[in-house]
Amino acid sequence: MDARVDTTVNESVEGDSGRDGEGTVMKDHAPVEATELQRSSRDPDAVHARFEQWLRRLLGAEADATVPEWAGTTANGMSSDTVLFRADWNEHGERRAHDLVARIAPDPADVPVFPVYDMRQQFDTIRTVAELTDVPVPAVRWCETDPSAIGAPFFVMDRVEGQVPPDVMPYNFGDSWLYDATPAQQQRLRDRTVEVLAALHAIDRPAERFDFLAYTEPGATNLRRRLARLHGWYAFARDHHHSALIEQGFAWLEEHFPAIDETHLCWGDARIGNCMYRDFTPVAVLDWEMACLGPRELDLAWMVYAHRVFEDIAAQMNLGGMPDFLRLEDVAGTYEKLTGYTPRALEWFTAFAAAQYGVVFLRTGLRSVHFGERPMPDDVDELLINGETIRRMVTDTYWT
Repeated sequence: MDARVDTTVNESVEGDSGRDGEGTVMKDHAPVEATELQRSSRDPDAVHARFEQWLRRLLGAEADATVPEWAGTTANGMSSDTVLFRADWNEHGERRAHDLVARIAPDPADVPVFPVYDMRQQFDTIRTVAELTDVPVPAVRWCETDPSAIGAPFFVMDRVEGQVPPDVMPYNFGDSWLYDATPAQQQRLRDRTVEVLAALHAIDRPAERFDFLAYTEPGATNLRRRLARLHGWYAFARDHHHSALIEQGFAWLEEHFPAIDETHLCWGDARIGNCMYRDFTPVAVLDWEMACLGPRELDLAWMVYAHRVFEDIAAQMNLGGMPDFLRLEDVAGTYEKLTGYTPRALEWFTAFAAAQYGVVFLRTGLRSVHFGERPMPDDVDELLINGETIRRMVTDTYWT
């Protein structure tokens, strides 16, 4: 996940709400600003210089490569460091400019979201998806696994222009291009994005073609191994803390574990916030850190629950949200029409998504504490933005 939905709002402001038209939520006329969260402690100028040196070595002296523009982005996601840059070099007798993106593994000192950042795995996943499907992914150019080059492994891909449903402030809070779209346009975006999932899941022989995604965790099925990986992720993310809610969620998942044994390529972080759109159609499918092998319901439930997280926050703030958008029954129904497959055990997979989000919120909350953006709460579960959802799921009151 490219580290997923971190939204910081002033929860002490109560009352009716609206938008002031400038990207600020208004509650009783008091602005609630989106807080820009710190991603990295790296010196961008130093990384820029080292990257330019690396590119010059890669392309050779005759190319005379330069990187005149280099800027980090505060767009969606808090996992890898994302840098937008322009590189110029001599090519076929001409001087050409290229708009590119670098994805750089985070510094271990910056409380990274994932325990391992396998940039080669991400690079190979994107490249293989491009070879096997029409799913719109950016063209990948180079992958450098030697951290000595710029201080961390990274890969480079072409930049794609498009609109992204924002995370901060969330698109369903109002005053976003998706919120202001017509119901038909919103449905088009939903259906076209579900088509992406159907295309990924239709890849033949995924275990062979994506063997580099094979699990190292124990388990009789891919889903069992996927759950074991989540346990390991939690053990890393919590540091020395214990989340009672997440551990209760794990107990519920074990108690209700479904008898499903399927192997498909799953995007893993199937959020609309990880897509770029033009005319409400995906033009770039991004963020492949969580790509995995397993049942297709992993992606379907994740897409729906990612929206539910924002809907729950909107409800807490007395905002209208987008309750008719990305409903579970609509996503599942669209998928069934496209594929002929009826999704199963969606309550379980939604609870699995909630547990994963809990791990993400726990880790990003601890990161905020690390960077001095918030104090450490007495109860670590206060860091879980979706804590109430997990509580309701494990007591079987969420579904009613």
